[in-house]
Amino acid sequence: MHFITFLISGATLIAQDFNKLDQYFDSLEAHDKFMGNVLLKANGEVLYARSLGFKDVAEGVELEEDTQFRVGSITKMFTTVLVFQAVEEGKMKLDQTLSEYIPEIPHSDQITISMLLQHRSGIHNFTNDDLYETYFTSPQTRDQLVKIIKDGGSDFEPGFKGEYSNSNFVLLTFILEDVYSKSYPELVMERITKPLQLEHTLVGQEKGTNEAESYSYEDGWQEEQVTDMSIPLGAGAIVSTAEDLGKFIEGLFSGKLISEESLAFMKEIKEGYGRGLFQFPYYEKVAYGHNGGIDGFSSMIGYMPSEDVTVCILSNGSNYNNNNIILAILDTQFGREVKIPNFQTATLTEEELDQYLGEYASDQIPLKMTFVKEGNTLIAKPTGQPDTPLEARGNHVFEFVQAGATMIFDPEKGEMTLKQGGATILFKKTEQ
Repeated sequence: MHFITFLISGATLIAQDFNKLDQYFDSLEAHDKFMGNVLLKANGEVLYARSLGFKDVAEGVELEEDTQFRVGSITKMFTTVLVFQAVEEGKMKLDQTLSEYIPEIPHSDQITISMLLQHRSGIHNFTNDDLYETYFTSPQTRDQLVKIIKDGGSDFEPGFKGEYSNSNFVLLTFILEDVYSKSYPELVMERITKPLQLEHTLVGQEKGTNEAESYSYEDGWQEEQVTDMSIPLGAGAIVSTAEDLGKFIEGLFSGKLISEESLAFMKEIKEGYGRGLFQFPYYEKVAYGHNGGIDGFSSMIGYMPSEDVTVCILSNGSNYNNNNIILAILDTQFGREVKIPNFQTATLTEEELDQYLGEYASDQIPLKMTFVKEGNTLIAKPTGQPDTPLEARGNHVFEFVQAGATMIFDPEKGEMTLKQGGATILFKKTEQ
C-alpha cells in the first residue's frame, strides 16, 4: 500500500462530538480491531488524543502517549527534507544525476535526484521481491544493498511514469551521507529532531525500551517479525510518536525546516506522487502527508494547510481499515456524522460455504479471484496477492475489513460483487 485515499460519502453535519469518537474507538478496542495511538490537532492545539491496546500483549503493558512506533514510509518525508536542505545549501541539485554518486545503478546517467524523490526513476522496488523475505531480519551493509538494488534492474525508462519504489530512498540515504560525510541518523538528529525538539524521534537501530511490539491478528494478536533497520534507512527506519510527528509536519509547513519554494516542490503532484509527500482529498479540503507500513506497524500523518489541522495514526496492530479511522477523526473535527461500526459476524458451516467456492473473473478489471474454504472460513485468493480470510456478515455478504472491501455473492447467478473505495465491480464464476 502506497497511500491512503480519504473516501467521500454523503453525511449529515452535526456538532463536533468527541464522545461519539470515544464510542467509535471503544468499539474498535472491544472487538480487537485496532491497537495504537491517534492524534488530532488544530491551530497547534491538541483536540483529541487516545491510546488503544497494548505496547506488549504478552506482558499486558498498555500503550501510552509517548510510546514509540516504527513509522515506515513516513520516514521518506524526513529524507526529503534533508535533500531540500542540501539543495538550499548548494550541496546538491534536483537535476543532478545518480551517476555522480552511485554510477553502478542501471540508467544512473538518466536518473535525477528529482526522479528519485518523486518515484519516477524506474528503479525496481527491492522490497517487492520474494528474496527480500530471506534477509529482511538480518543486518545489511551499504555494498550489499547497492548490489541488491543494482541486480533488481529497472522496471521502466527513467521519467516515463511514477511507480513506488523503496529503492529510491535507500539510494538517497547513501547520497546524503556522502554529501555531508555524516551518517543518516546523525543528519536526522542534527537537522530535524534537535531543531524541532522531537524528543522521541530517531532512526531506529536496536529496539528501544519504549518501542511498541507489533502484531497481526489471527485468532488473537500474533507478534510480528521485525526488519533490521540497516535495510529501510531513509525509506522507512524512523521511530517516533504521534505527538512528535504532529510537531514535525507542522514545522515543515511553517518554514522551520525548508523554504516555501522547497515545500512547493515537495507538494508538486505528478501521477499521484509528490516529492516525499502525497495529497489526500477530504471533501473539498486537501491534506498533505504520508503513510507507512512495516512489520505489522501502520501509520499515517496528514496536514491541512488551509485549516491548520493535523491528524495522525500510529498502529502496532490493525485488524481494520485505517482509512475508516482517519475518516472518523476528520468527520468529528468537521461536524459530520460518525457511525459506530457493526462487528457482528455470522457463523457458517463448511457445507454452506460450498456455494461460494470457485474462480471468479471480471470484465471491468484484469483480476481473478478464487475462493476456497479452510474449516468454516471463506478464503479469497486474488491473483498475485496474499490469501485473505473473510468475515461472514450473513445474507451472502463477506468482508475484508482491513482493506474496506465487501463481497456480495449471488450463488444462483454465479456472481460476486466487490465494493471497495467507492467502486462496484462485478465478478462472474468461470467454467472449471
